[in-house]
Amino acid sequence: MKRDIWTSSRRRTGVVVAIAALSLVAAGCGKGAKGSSSGGETTVGLITKTDTNPFFVKMKEGAQKEAQAKGVKLMTAAGKFDGDNASQVTAVENMIAAGVKGILITPSDTKAIVPSLEKAKAKGIEVIALDTPPDPQSAVDALFATNNLNAGILIGKYAKTSFGSKPAKIAMLDLAPGITVGVLRHNGFLQGFGIKQGDPSVVCQQDTQGDQAKGQTAMENCLQKSPDINLVYTINEPAALGAYTALKSAGKEKNVMIVSVDGGCTGVKAVQSGQIAATSQQYPLKMASQGVDAVVDFAKGGKKASGYTDTGVNLITNKAQAGVDSKDVQFGLANCWG
Repeated sequence: MKRDIWTSSRRRTGVVVAIAALSLVAAGCGKGAKGSSSGGETTVGLITKTDTNPFFVKMKEGAQKEAQAKGVKLMTAAGKFDGDNASQVTAVENMIAAGVKGILITPSDTKAIVPSLEKAKAKGIEVIALDTPPDPQSAVDALFATNNLNAGILIGKYAKTSFGSKPAKIAMLDLAPGITVGVLRHNGFLQGFGIKQGDPSVVCQQDTQGDQAKGQTAMENCLQKSPDINLVYTINEPAALGAYTALKSAGKEKNVMIVSVDGGCTGVKAVQSGQIAATSQQYPLKMASQGVDAVVDFAKGGKKASGYTDTGVNLITNKAQAGVDSKDVQFGLANCWG
């Protein structure tokens, strides 16, 4: 994507973007936490990659509920698509101008967003990454996230244990180049499976941006390249379901194992139906609620959160494998993205 195009577009439509990208949600009144925001109440900003992906919908839900419970206001914004750094930059600028006490963000472009995050920190705003660390991670005060490397390791171990000595022909349906969450999950899968990047058992790699339609196209491309693929790693469950659609259209769905990451309710149901063999479940609602709590604590006591808080991950499958810790589908459905 050409950044000069984004820049000129942003200049021409700054007012429109500022109105459309942000919504101020009154999440409490009366004795709210005191901060620098107007009216004496603390305002917390939440910026997600998109507002359509169910993962980020659940994250926003968690932030809204916790903001209401703590008597603070929540200001939200999102990119138009996964990878839309320009909208996230605009959102940070608008939140700084609005006087938020803290910004919670899932970075779309983990490197390009860094100057904006550092600007917010320099203004005394607490900046916390949710789910996806920026690059470098020091660009934020704290990170509340799944251990994405471990999430990948879990599904890699599961696949390896399931395959045993059977030769694997692996397709890897990734996120996008250089995005930390995608790199961590990708590397974790390889580590869990016991192979390294460049291993000949990986016969195809395609980027999907975590999108179902792009996942289907990527799988179709991989099948054209290597029709004998028997194992598919996917960055998330939308990509996994896209891959399943392609495999079913080719009449190959019964002979190919799909493993994934996220553990949303739709994904767990796909495990239940056998479309996905196993998925690593993470907890975006918890990430967001803990992030809001951290900003409230900062508003009250002046101490910023720091370091990394692991919000947990569990492997969900209906076909447990010896030596691989897992939970069943019933657990997954009861806790999907909680």
